[in-house]
Amino acid sequence: MVKHSQLIIDSLVHPKKLAAYRLLTIGKTIQYVFLLIAVVTIYSFFQFLTGVTETSYNFTGLTEYVKDIQWLLYPFAFVLLTLTSTILIFIRVSIYAFVGVILLKVMHRRGEYRHMWRTAALAITWSTLLTVLLSILKISSIVSTILGILITIILLILASTKYPKIPKK
Repeated sequence: MVKHSQLIIDSLVHPKKLAAYRLLTIGKTIQYVFLLIAVVTIYSFFQFLTGVTETSYNFTGLTEYVKDIQWLLYPFAFVLLTLTSTILIFIRVSIYAFVGVILLKVMHRRGEYRHMWRTAALAITWSTLLTVLLSILKISSIVSTILGILITIILLILASTKYPKIPKK
C-alpha cells in the first residue's frame, strides 16, 4: 500500500510516476485529495482568523454584532470553507481529467477518464501548494491561477507519455 507521504513526494518530484498511480484505488486517491483540501482549508481559515480577508467596509453595528457571535461564526466559517474547498478542488480535478483524456487521444495513448482522474488528482499538488505560497507572498491570484493551470497541464502531458500506446491496426 502506498503512503500519502510517498504520493506527495512523487507528485512533487517524479511527475512521470503519476501515470503509474492511475491504478491506485479510488479510495486512496480521494483520501489524497482530501489531504490537499485540508491544507487549503486550514490556510484559508487561518487567513479568516487573522483578518487578512477582512473587507474594507466599516459598519459599527455590524462589527459589534460579529463580536457578539464570534463563537458561532468561527465553526460556521470553517465548515463553509471546507465545503467550498471540497467542491472547487473536485471540480478542478474533474476538469483536468477531461483535458487529460483529450491529451491521451491526441497522443494516441490508452486510458480512461477514471485513470486520468487519479492522475489529475495527483497532478494538482503543485498548483495547490503554489496557490497557498503565492497567496502568502501577496502575488496576484490571476498569476497564481495561470501558473497553476500551466504546471498542471505540463504534469498531465508528462504523465500521459507513460500511459500505454494504442496498438496500430
